[in-house]
Amino acid sequence: MYSVLIPTYNTDIRQLVGDLHRQALELMLDFEIIVLEDGSEKFLEENTRIAGWYNCRYIRLEQNIGRSAARNRLADEARYPYLIYMDCDAEVQHDDYLRRYANFFRETDVIVIGGTAYDESFDDPRYSLRLTYGRKREANLLYHNRQTSFNNFATFNFLISKNIVSTIRFNESIAGYGHEDTLFGHALHEAGFSFFRIDNTLIHQGLDDNYTFLKKTEESVANLYKLYRTGHYPFLKNDSQLLKAFESLKKRRLITLVSLTGLVMRPFLRWQLSSAHPSLRLYDWYKLAHLCTVARRD
Repeated sequence: MYSVLIPTYNTDIRQLVGDLHRQALELMLDFEIIVLEDGSEKFLEENTRIAGWYNCRYIRLEQNIGRSAARNRLADEARYPYLIYMDCDAEVQHDDYLRRYANFFRETDVIVIGGTAYDESFDDPRYSLRLTYGRKREANLLYHNRQTSFNNFATFNFLISKNIVSTIRFNESIAGYGHEDTLFGHALHEAGFSFFRIDNTLIHQGLDDNYTFLKKTEESVANLYKLYRTGHYPFLKNDSQLLKAFESLKKRRLITLVSLTGLVMRPFLRWQLSSAHPSLRLYDWYKLAHLCTVARRD
């Protein structure tokens, strides 16, 4: 009936799989849980034990093949028609998490986003930017409803029919961090599929500290520019709010000015974004200024 698919990297996932396993047994539908260890070096002995659990499979890859390839590999390994994907740093929030997705198992072509939640009791200032962004953007349904559906796809926690993934694959040519979600969502849209969101969140536990999150943000922005520059993804100019702003600056010949202003303001911006109360407006401007810098150096 359904396959739970978890790509993992250097994470102890016994608690996550254990919670899902208990729910699956209670649901009394045919199931499997497949864990793909993608070139990890840590928690190998701990995670290997999952292979001994009923209807659980553990696949270990010696070399890291990346996020997109790992998801495609898991889809190929799955034996059931409904696939539930989640990231390895998730925590089960609802006792009926699998049952909420099971309500859609009668559909032929189905794509459902379960959503992301954050531990409300966690308030460490070292993670303030990631928490603020997550709570006000990722976990905010009002924010998502203002976005077009296909450019706001998230792979942290979703249900999809296997026949869809068999046709529309995650793009394995993407190098670097970020935007495989964007391309996959657009490919779904181009093929005529749509998706919707339900209240079936998983808690995001593997948070990056402020320094790491800013570094990953810069990597993601640079990767977006690389995709944009190839000319193979012309839709990005319309789908990405960041690229829309960049295109506007480019038409007014302000790329150099914004880049230099961003470099001058960089110490202040990094200080503010690492403070206890980071501004998401400044975070958006930080990304735009960095995009201008990447473009200016190209």
